[in-house]
Amino acid sequence: MVKHNNVIANNHFRKEWQLRVKCWFNQPARKQRRRSARHLKAARVAPRPVDGPLRPVVRCPTNKYNMKQRLGRGFTFDELKAAGILVPQASSIGIAVDHRRKNRSQESMDSNVERLREYKSKLVLFPRRAGKPKAGDSDAATLDTATQLTGKLQPIVKAKATVESRAITDEDKAAKAYDVLRQARSDLKYHGARVKRAAELKAKAEEKKK
Repeated sequence: MVKHNNVIANNHFRKEWQLRVKCWFNQPARKQRRRSARHLKAARVAPRPVDGPLRPVVRCPTNKYNMKQRLGRGFTFDELKAAGILVPQASSIGIAVDHRRKNRSQESMDSNVERLREYKSKLVLFPRRAGKPKAGDSDAATLDTATQLTGKLQPIVKAKATVESRAITDEDKAAKAYDVLRQARSDLKYHGARVKRAAELKAKAEEKKK
């Protein structure tokens, strides 16, 4: 029996849900449509790579994801300058440029500069007008053997972490991780005070000598 002044339950179980189900039987046709669209795009951008312009390798933002690497929006002006590429020229040879991004570490800048140099070494430049090459364009023999890149353009290569194993010694067994962590935390907390106190004691000792 329902207690207190509650509304009597009036559940509706016959909603004719079969009439409202949305089916996706056109997925095989969509697969064919996407495949043909990829072929049309490859023909439209030929002989440029299908994957689009070259992009830098950057770290994901925030402390939670900064150990992961992904492709960024574009290279910075400093990276292009270090690689010997002019900013107006970069877009014309398939290199993405981002004027807002800044280099926060020398390591990432060096890796992206090396990425640009590798791209330049493999780059095949076609003349703007057929039969009228200019300075910097590839020779005719290279143009005849050039093919369009259909895969990923310089994909990110993840380094495999190597783990070295060794036998556990008696010293390792005797060590207490909790004590080591607490001592390190204490040293970090009182480092500034200890340095200041040592400097004051040194100054007093020098005054006594005088």
